[in-house]
Amino acid sequence: MTRHSPQFLAARGSNMSLRSLALEQSMASRLPSSADSIFKRIVDANDIKPEDFTKPYCDFMTGYPTVFHATEYFKETLTKAGYTELPSRDDWAGKLEPGGKYFVTRNGSSIIAFAIGKAYKPGNGVAMVAGHIDALTARLKPVSTKPVANGYVQLGVAPYASALNETWWDRDLSIGGRVIVRDPDTGKTTVKLAKLDWPIARIPTLAPHFGLAMTGHNNKETEAVPIIGLDNSDLFPASGDAATTTAAPLGGAGSFASTQPPKLVKLIAGELGIADYSTILNWELELYDSQPATVGGLDKEFIFAGRIDDKLCSWAAFMALLHAKADDGEGVIKLVALFDDEEIGSLLRQGARGNFLPITIERAVEALSASSSGTPFGPGIIGQTYARSFLVSSDVTHAAHPNFTQTNLAGHSPRLNVGVALCVDGSAHMTTDSVSMAILDRVASLSGCVNQRHMIRNDSRSGGTVGPMLSSAMGVKAADVGIPQLSMHSVRATTGSLDPGLGLKFYKGFLDNWEKVDKEWHA
Repeated sequence: MTRHSPQFLAARGSNMSLRSLALEQSMASRLPSSADSIFKRIVDANDIKPEDFTKPYCDFMTGYPTVFHATEYFKETLTKAGYTELPSRDDWAGKLEPGGKYFVTRNGSSIIAFAIGKAYKPGNGVAMVAGHIDALTARLKPVSTKPVANGYVQLGVAPYASALNETWWDRDLSIGGRVIVRDPDTGKTTVKLAKLDWPIARIPTLAPHFGLAMTGHNNKETEAVPIIGLDNSDLFPASGDAATTTAAPLGGAGSFASTQPPKLVKLIAGELGIADYSTILNWELELYDSQPATVGGLDKEFIFAGRIDDKLCSWAAFMALLHAKADDGEGVIKLVALFDDEEIGSLLRQGARGNFLPITIERAVEALSASSSGTPFGPGIIGQTYARSFLVSSDVTHAAHPNFTQTNLAGHSPRLNVGVALCVDGSAHMTTDSVSMAILDRVASLSGCVNQRHMIRNDSRSGGTVGPMLSSAMGVKAADVGIPQLSMHSVRATTGSLDPGLGLKFYKGFLDNWEKVDKEWHA
């Protein structure tokens, strides 16, 4: 177990001005878009400079706001890095080999990527990091058109998780997601991603002059409805606006487009180059904070952004996989799984409670066993694989709060820009135990990382992660790890500007050293 003195941590904090200078230099130009061009330079986790990853992380947060856009980003980046996509509907036999790099998606909103060690043999373990890329949001209802109210065009939305809370009011909100489109000539159905890059919606608060407090009393169905435009045609019946309100519905009667605000349909269709509105079969669009992710603070030591929970740990883990070593003697599979639906219980097929992760591992081991002479695939090989594996369940955790110190637990409230926190819960909402903590502290000592601790007070309510459901499904050793943040479940939160890089450093250290550490326990 690695321990660091208060002097060490103080020195780390005093270096922030120097780090800020390096950060400004790194933000002057974006890192190369080609994954291979930047990932081959970093051989060891100790060589990682956390400040180099601040701007790439902020760019990702700003450019890929929805779960569908994030998944597409990971797919594109993996492809550039030489990973091969494995369609779930295909037979994987003969397509996997030691030294290969692969990824598979589900529902366009969850993704698993893995790299097979060059010395892999069936029955070897898997070093896994699992997180989630969904975030609190508000999604358009199947019929999102609402009657014009006092000249305001409003939008029918439903909260996803605990969105539409007070932090969403009076914010600049935009709209994005996926659109289902049918080709009128071929009948082929495709999915297109749409994103409007300027503020479209706003949830207006009521001024205090009226004596009606919104906070704690508002009705999310009737009093937290976004406005997206104006329509004063009732005041000017002879105007062109009046003609548009009485015109035939877009897409024709009974079409999906006819159930949505006409101007929004036209905007989305224009973004996607769709001329025939009737070809839009459906969509999953959502609201998101449109303000770009940015650095802040006196020394630019903070990142302010929407959707930090949890595109923070997920991005860091994903980048760690792309930076991971590929030495000839490595025999494990290095894997990162990023799930949808964690914020609402992970119960859908693209969530962690589905079979996406275990079935992917089992199919990969089956394909690799088929190409390995004398190693029949079956429960024995799968059981051996899981027994030699380790899962790092990765989700953001609560940083120590400066204004509500009564919520902090001494020795268990992590700080920003120090390192990841190993998360413990007395009621097993987290998977971490004494063995897994010792293992990950050993990883930190090999990687030059500082591990913090997080545990809530006994009079507080714990959150949940994907860890318990995955570790129990596969029977693998596991621990919960989180990068600290302030303002969890707010429309806009705060983390440290070094924390994406510090997370990457730790996850890379785990992926690169799990095989070594496991042998220290089981020679």
